[in-house]
Amino acid sequence: MIVGIAKEIKDNEYRVSMTPAGVHQLVDAGHTVLVETGAGDGSYFPDEEYAGAGAQIVSADEAWQKAEMVVKVKEPLPSEYKYLRSDLILFTYLHLAATEELTRAMVDSGVTGIAYETVELPNGSLPLLTPMSEVAGRMAVQVGAYHLERHEGGRGKLLAGIPGVRPARVVIVGGGVVGTNAAQIALGMGADVFIMDININRLRYLEEILHGRLTTWASNPLNLARAVSRADLVIGAVLVKGAKAPKLVTREMVSQMKPGSVIVDVAVDQGGCVETTHATTHSDPTFFVDGVLHYCVANMPGAVPRTSTYGLSNATQPYVQKLANLGFKAAVQSDPALALGVNTYQGHITYKAVADTFGMEYQQLSIDN
Repeated sequence: MIVGIAKEIKDNEYRVSMTPAGVHQLVDAGHTVLVETGAGDGSYFPDEEYAGAGAQIVSADEAWQKAEMVVKVKEPLPSEYKYLRSDLILFTYLHLAATEELTRAMVDSGVTGIAYETVELPNGSLPLLTPMSEVAGRMAVQVGAYHLERHEGGRGKLLAGIPGVRPARVVIVGGGVVGTNAAQIALGMGADVFIMDININRLRYLEEILHGRLTTWASNPLNLARAVSRADLVIGAVLVKGAKAPKLVTREMVSQMKPGSVIVDVAVDQGGCVETTHATTHSDPTFFVDGVLHYCVANMPGAVPRTSTYGLSNATQPYVQKLANLGFKAAVQSDPALALGVNTYQGHITYKAVADTFGMEYQQLSIDN
């Protein structure tokens, strides 16, 4: 198979979808890998390393147009829609439920779109979303602590406090991978941490594994309103697989927060779980609503591309290898987890949560022999 590695063009997105080691694996298996020139520069993988691993260094047009499968990190931007076509496999984070324009472009082009974020194992875990959720969860506390500093517009509170001065209160909405990693870092920094979830068994588990100033709290509108109003830092960590995130933190709740408090909505790449959030970029990451600072960068892990690229490639490489070795049909037929990643196929939406989001027609994935 001819595999294309496209350079990311999203604002301040420095990740690349494959390391030179991954390229070497594909080439060693007999495949051709086309790497767009400069694709790895942001992660400090120069073209020479890819060439040394057996890749051909090509232009953007060649990477897209000659490839049978393009492997990316982020969803295509409008300037890339021209490359979408019916005989192409696109394997990347798609987050279609957050972008109707992209969803319709994918359907209209007939491209086979496999979304990292909906590849799902039998136990319900999301193996290709997990590493970036780990990064984003840990980063959320970092950026939240930084933006609590007064010169950034924050309340001027040190997350850990000091002897005789109370630490900052961190409220984490959602106890999944993002929330758990955020809690680990916040507790390690000495913050007063509240983690909220609707799953009581999950809260029991988190109480067992996390230690420090931790309170677990059942999530409902009243408890959430109380917690948010007292928070110095709120981290939105809610995920509904493949669907738009629910707006659990309302505008009214935000209006009751203290001036200079900070919200980091990690769920923003799926539309956000805070009513007042909208996607921002690394070059212009924050805005204020009712005196509350919002950080809503939709590609947070792009700020730490070296770590993120290794983490992502470690997870995606086996699936890329399977698609290249077996071809799309055989790979999907042999792997139910990969089949759940298929969001668009032959001009149809094949992931129900995406279709439901936009009131579009859903068609169950059917692969002909």
